[in-house]
Amino acid sequence: MDVFDTFLNVAVLRRSLPMLLDGLWLTLQLGAASIVAGLILGLIVALLGLYAVKPVRILMRLYIDIFRSIPLLVLLIVVYYALPFVGVRLTSFASAMAALTLVSGAYTAEIFRAGIQAIPHGQFEASAALGLNQRQTMVDVILPQAVRIVIPPLTNNAINVIKDTALASVVAMPDLLKQATQAQALTANPSPLIGAALIYIAFLWPLVLFVSYLERRYSGGRQA
Repeated sequence: MDVFDTFLNVAVLRRSLPMLLDGLWLTLQLGAASIVAGLILGLIVALLGLYAVKPVRILMRLYIDIFRSIPLLVLLIVVYYALPFVGVRLTSFASAMAALTLVSGAYTAEIFRAGIQAIPHGQFEASAALGLNQRQTMVDVILPQAVRIVIPPLTNNAINVIKDTALASVVAMPDLLKQATQAQALTANPSPLIGAALIYIAFLWPLVLFVSYLERRYSGGRQA
């Protein structure tokens, strides 16, 4: 058996394709849901960490530090296998989404915090001089400028979230990697695993190039 029959067996790939596509669809759903939830959570944590009363700011700092420190795989296993001991039983999808959202939210909060703090303090003073309250200042003046700054790192974080969805296979979620593993076992051939790797590259490579484009564009804008 040559290399192509072993790793890129067309017949095996054709038979495995429906399973891989099912796994890809679930991977994309998990990635999209976790990214959106992480963005919302991260923005809330960033605002509370900057402008809430001191005890809340300390709690937000603890949340960010803890969930940036804990390995995602460990958190995923704790959520799926340990929580049932206290009566909390989540599906594999919900467990994976919860773990991805908590970790992504911590990184996203740091990105938003850096973006907001990059806005010159004069913007706050000018808003106050115009009679804008704190909410209007943040929503109408600060956040639109901060979002422009944080788009490249947020996009990069989104790519990391999609890559991390592969860890959901450890809690038996039939994502792309899990389906490829099962197809490999059924066919006794590693071609489905290679097919899954190629699918990941096909989806993530354009996003990586897009992040590079955004970084060049916004970096150039700041230099101008």
